[in-house]
Amino acid sequence: MTPVRVGVFGLLGSGNLGNDGSLEAVLGYLHAEHPEAVVDALCGGPGTVAARYGIPATRLHWYRGEYRTASRAGAVVGKGLGKLVDAFRTAAWVRRHDVVIVPGMGVLEATLPLRPWGFPYALFLLCASGRLLGTRVALVGVGAAPIGNRATRALVRRSARLAAYRSYRDTLSRDAMRAMGVDTARDEVYPDLAFALPAPPTGAPSGTVCVGVMDFHGGDDDRDRAEEIHRRYLEGTTRFVRALAEGGRPVRLLTGDACDAPVVAAILDAVDSPLVTAAEAASLADLMKEMAAADAVVATRYHNLVCALKGGTPTLALSYAAKSDALMARMGLGAYCHPAGEVDADRLLEQFRELERRSAELRRTLTERNKHAAQQLDDQFTALTRTLFKATARQETP
Repeated sequence: MTPVRVGVFGLLGSGNLGNDGSLEAVLGYLHAEHPEAVVDALCGGPGTVAARYGIPATRLHWYRGEYRTASRAGAVVGKGLGKLVDAFRTAAWVRRHDVVIVPGMGVLEATLPLRPWGFPYALFLLCASGRLLGTRVALVGVGAAPIGNRATRALVRRSARLAAYRSYRDTLSRDAMRAMGVDTARDEVYPDLAFALPAPPTGAPSGTVCVGVMDFHGGDDDRDRAEEIHRRYLEGTTRFVRALAEGGRPVRLLTGDACDAPVVAAILDAVDSPLVTAAEAASLADLMKEMAAADAVVATRYHNLVCALKGGTPTLALSYAAKSDALMARMGLGAYCHPAGEVDADRLLEQFRELERRSAELRRTLTERNKHAAQQLDDQFTALTRTLFKATARQETP
């Protein structure tokens, strides 16, 4: 029997640790259940993916300046030409595979600033190529949300319809796709793929509080007031960190994407205390270790929350989208959400103190919810094998 050729697709290896964690979970599944599969990637950071995961990787976009603002005529022409070239490049890559997996990520949402001709167009090329060439494209454990921009919404809706398999990381995502006109009758909801990663050992109480920060400027519909939102977020988070340090609590600042580094630098500059330090996490596993060793976590990025909850640490979410609220509710901590766009340091401190008072109870809750999440993800991978790989094996059998 010919080995199954599997491609993984997305903004992988580009500095977002959550995206890479989803990839790592899928690669773990493939290595365990389909060791014969030949795997490669079409992704944003091919060098990082190849070096870290040992699989061949190809650059997602032909034009290297795809995610830089095109302010000159040459850049505009380069981007336009790149869209045409990418259509052929994507089809050629898809054609070499039996199955293509999009591992998790918020590929069907625009909760952060997003242009339709960026990743939504790339995803559409993938799904359309898969349908035309007979390659099964699977959107596995992805995030979705209502989209205001008509062009982005049209591309996302069409991509989802063309996919051979869809599953979502929360019920809100499935509901959003149904509202966009996608038939979700056979689509299932499972926990985020990162819950399939190994859990780190928990540490002894240390008094440390991990604060996960983000280069937050609001959502796709907030572009006209992005700087104001960012200022309020930074000021409120800084006040919170300063209050912890003045109370004698060690604070570890964490990020989830390379673009978050300036926020860490700004807080360290504003809060001049030896109790406030920054961690340099290179992977989701590194983040989990930091958070599992903490007494509590306050975090913004979605996958910072996943890491903290997976590690069983009481967590408070600086929530910037409904997906964060849904995740916290699913893990039994729905009462501990605070709006990232309107950080009130005094109210945040009150919520934090309540979180710590219930720490022992919340840790027991997280232990139970994590066991259930692990079983659900086992079910997800079983369904994926049944839907994609057995069908492929039957097609290749002489």
